[in-house]
Amino acid sequence: MRLPGLLAALVLLIASAAPAAAQNRFWLQNNTGQTIVAANVSPSRVTDWGPNILGQPLRPGMQVFVEPTFRDCYLDIRVRFADGTEDGHLGVHACTLSRITFGRDVPQAPVPPPPREREVEREDPSFVFVNRSGEPIREIYVSLTSERNWGRDRLGPNQILPPGASMPIGLPRTGVCTVDMRIVYMDGRILEQRNVETCSIRNYAWR
Repeated sequence: MRLPGLLAALVLLIASAAPAAAQNRFWLQNNTGQTIVAANVSPSRVTDWGPNILGQPLRPGMQVFVEPTFRDCYLDIRVRFADGTEDGHLGVHACTLSRITFGRDVPQAPVPPPPREREVEREDPSFVFVNRSGEPIREIYVSLTSERNWGRDRLGPNQILPPGASMPIGLPRTGVCTVDMRIVYMDGRILEQRNVETCSIRNYAWR
């Protein structure tokens, strides 16, 4: 029997007779820097623009897929921006394109954020403490005036600073340049100096 062969030929005949799908579909890309509020697409052979094809405004950098309801390859495209101005492409061969762009063909690269300003280097309140008192010192306390406590003894346990000796005092760079000092002598006497500016000096002589 030749029935299967006849059926195959009939299916092929029907398929060849069916209209080909339209190849004029494309992406409409907005690279203008303005919002497109309306767009019209029509065959180049007609004078009527037809309805607005946008369901919602097309913001800069966005795109929308357009599927015309006709099979024409040569299309006229018109867009209207939010400020009322219009632009258009006439006689576009849409069947050979996958994207039709208004504005730059290549989207503009996003504007990089401005470089962060270089952080201003804060002044250093650290200094070298020099014992010019003529007496050995048993304890040394130094803190920024912004702090609420004296902190640790800079000399450490069982240490003294003889007359004429010196030691570095390290302090954090917080923008504060004034320090408070407390000195304890071997006999237990305590002396203090308040609001001493140290950012502009290297050595501080205690007398």
